[in-house]
Amino acid sequence: MHDLIVLGGGPAGLTATMYAIQKRLDVRLITRNLGGKTNYHLQLPFIERHMTINGDEIINRYIREIEYLSFVYMLDQVNSIEKIHNGYQLRLDSGESIETRALIIAVGSNPTFLNVPGEKEFMMRGLSYSAISYAQLFIHRDVAVVGCGSLALRSVFELARFARKVTLIAEDGCDVISGPLAQPLLAQRHVEFLLDHRVKEIKGDSYARSIVVTGPEGDHDIDVDGIFIELNLEPRSKFVSHLVDLDESGFIKVNERNESSAAGIFAAGDITGAYCEQVLIAIGEGAKAALSAYDFLLKLDHKLAAPSDF
Repeated sequence: MHDLIVLGGGPAGLTATMYAIQKRLDVRLITRNLGGKTNYHLQLPFIERHMTINGDEIINRYIREIEYLSFVYMLDQVNSIEKIHNGYQLRLDSGESIETRALIIAVGSNPTFLNVPGEKEFMMRGLSYSAISYAQLFIHRDVAVVGCGSLALRSVFELARFARKVTLIAEDGCDVISGPLAQPLLAQRHVEFLLDHRVKEIKGDSYARSIVVTGPEGDHDIDVDGIFIELNLEPRSKFVSHLVDLDESGFIKVNERNESSAAGIFAAGDITGAYCEQVLIAIGEGAKAALSAYDFLLKLDHKLAAPSDF
């Protein structure tokens, strides 16, 4: 039985694994890939990679260290988790079964897709799902935000501080102008609300260049320098819903120590609904979860505190 298993190879999971290694825990990282969302970067025709500072540069160092310690990670995915005596049993898609005394869940969340023509073609090529990560790149540019609710409005706020024009496209029946977040935006002349509209297509060349919307007056094209899809995030938490408490949106509930409602299960990163989808925030959450898991294991087994034989 392992001391700790970390699920998810994004910023939170990689950081948790590195901290566990430094604490000399018997740890295994189970993930589909190393890097998670940091493997995907928004590419823009007017921005070169070296012109931006990215938190994923830290993550790349973690990846190189973990790749060197090849025995630490498994490129696999968990199929099910069950409580057993003194820990948890995980069954993997490969058919393997593995046991652990503690568990850190850091598998993140998925964006909600529009599923319209052009979306997949231009994904991360002028089209992204996180305005808060890239808003500062759109100084004096025209951008469109597609979404409904506080997530979309927060994205418009971020972009409105930099962009020349921000167009929010809200689908039929979406009420985005009655809440307090919307009132300051309604007074901004460079922010436009297209209510009761729906995206039909995204067009471009090597990058997304325009968005086709349909509304009460028919179809029309909007030329843009960038597009942000800001719909609800979907946490990948169904496989642990029988073990831990989830909030109304399906995110794992954790306290300030990243402890879930189940003893020995911790969660970090976007699967917890942590504030903002940011690499550096996920890194901090992963560190907290690993240190909390270490404290949990210390209380179970004081031998962890004794020096190891080399």
